[in-house]
Amino acid sequence: MATVQAAKKELRKQIKHSLSSLAPESVASQTSSAVRTLLALPEYQAAGRISVYLSMPSGEISTAAVVQDALDQGKKVFIPYTYQRSQPELRPKSIMDMVELHGSKDYKEFQPDKWGIPTPSADSIPTRTNSFGGLGRSEADTTPQTASESGLDLIVVPGMMFDAGLGRLGHGKGFYDYFLDRCAQQSEQVKEVRMPFLVGLALKEQLLSSGETVPMDSTDWRLDALITGTGEILRSRKPDPTHRS
Repeated sequence: MATVQAAKKELRKQIKHSLSSLAPESVASQTSSAVRTLLALPEYQAAGRISVYLSMPSGEISTAAVVQDALDQGKKVFIPYTYQRSQPELRPKSIMDMVELHGSKDYKEFQPDKWGIPTPSADSIPTRTNSFGGLGRSEADTTPQTASESGLDLIVVPGMMFDAGLGRLGHGKGFYDYFLDRCAQQSEQVKEVRMPFLVGLALKEQLLSSGETVPMDSTDWRLDALITGTGEILRSRKPDPTHRS
């Protein structure tokens, strides 16, 4: 485990340095290609409830056009919201929920956080539908038992680095992996709720060379598909219901 974590730390350091010198024109061009492929994806077109990460100003594929298209198509759009649990004895101490975006006007009113990511105000969270059901923060260690107005069909997953085997290196906080654990728990408890389709978006600089793999352990989830900045799509060859490494 320690070896895997050290390898992840080193890889994050390397890609962070590489992305810092990437020209904005390259990111914009790759974003256009990747988003065009995503919007044509059958799983995206069929999805009624999707989660989309809100992108940083640089260093990753922008999702602004994805959010707008999804809203225009009448999809319910959910966005990440991270917070510290009110019960400090619970682990992990900080978790992520997916809360509903109220529309284009709502999105445009978001203020950037310290990473430049558009972020809903804390005051607005209690009025937002949670993807696990109900309003506001879920807080729970286990997912709700109801299938009514809960679950997600597709999640657009961020990452720092990816490989051809659909391995993903996140930013190191474990928010998505733990969120997906909770999704899996809900899908086991509620037969009407299925695991969402997981698709990543990667700049070509974020895709490891053929034969290289992202260091992963038993807590890491693999994607169902990865779309690159060239517009290429990589799909899982052997569907794995656990998505595990």
